[in-house]
Amino acid sequence: TAAIGLLYPCMDRHLGEPHKFKREWSSVMRCVAVFVGINHASAKVDFANNIQLSLTLAALSIGLWWTFDRSRSGFGLGIGIAFLATLVSQLLVYNGVYQYTSPDFLYVRSWLPCIFFAGGITMGNIGRQLAM
Repeated sequence: TAAIGLLYPCMDRHLGEPHKFKREWSSVMRCVAVFVGINHASAKVDFANNIQLSLTLAALSIGLWWTFDRSRSGFGLGIGIAFLATLVSQLLVYNGVYQYTSPDFLYVRSWLPCIFFAGGITMGNIGRQLAM
């Protein structure tokens, strides 16, 4: 998680796009609170099916990015982190290290990439604020 937080300010410097949108600790703490809410919703809110849950979490995760980041590098890193983390999770399940009670997307739950995306955006905001 710390590496993800450090990756965002490094990528901003590498691309020459300094992140200037809402750069204060209160915004970072609101982002953390929204991420905790999204994570809690994935576990506690009862949806009719997994597709509805996945689409809702995808919309909330993109809303989190739009509200607290709005950078192309942040969106790209969030997508990359979600892809890699889901791949690692699938490999762990496939090799018997971990198991979901009812997987619906290859070997994992379909909403997992949305949680990883939102977590990547949140850790990136923390890392960018610490890098200031």
